[in-house]
Amino acid sequence: MKKIIKTGTIFTILFFVFACGGGGDDSASNAAPSKAQLIYPSVDLLCIDNTITFNWNAASDPDGDSVRYKLTIAKDRALTDVVEQRTVNGTSVTITLQKGVAHYWSVIAVDSETNEGEPTATQAFFTAGIGVSNYAPFTAALVSPDNDSDIDAGSVNLNWTGGDTNTDDILTYELYFGEDLDPPLVDGNLSSQTSNVNVVSGKTYYWKINTLDGSGAKTIGQVWKFNVN
Repeated sequence: MKKIIKTGTIFTILFFVFACGGGGDDSASNAAPSKAQLIYPSVDLLCIDNTITFNWNAASDPDGDSVRYKLTIAKDRALTDVVEQRTVNGTSVTITLQKGVAHYWSVIAVDSETNEGEPTATQAFFTAGIGVSNYAPFTAALVSPDNDSDIDAGSVNLNWTGGDTNTDDILTYELYFGEDLDPPLVDGNLSSQTSNVNVVSGKTYYWKINTLDGSGAKTIGQVWKFNVN
């Protein structure tokens, strides 16, 4: 009789434990905020001062959560060589950066449940130096195919965009392409921002774009890759 009472007590306790547990973690259904929109510095801007007030449009949150913003500023478009990273409550912040350097920035909206929205597109700007008459172009930005994407075999168009604070400069490009992590040069004097290549099924290809301006200044691009179905 004691064993029956003891077993019944255990089941009763387990019932109340599960009943009090509710229907699961409500935070799992909490949605991330929308993507912010960068305002200033605008795309490929030559900033007169190296103390800059960064501005962006506010993101919205579908659950009405409060939203903060994670700002990242780096010396490369991939945002790996980070010089500043701050989380702020508003939509602007003033930061002093090194003079005479190309910078790249992006913002991510983060809600009070720590859900992160989609990052903004990365934008480039240049902090003016002293007595500089020519600035190196910005590193090329990837258009297509997406980095680390899967594509079909055959003919593929590689597309990118270049940028320079000196709007009168005529930019040219060096295309490096192949199956090696450090791909070889295949065209050293491209004037357009696209190139066609042929790819084989089952292989992974790597490519990068170096950008040159009319004065011979060059920026080295990052390596992108894609896989062929």
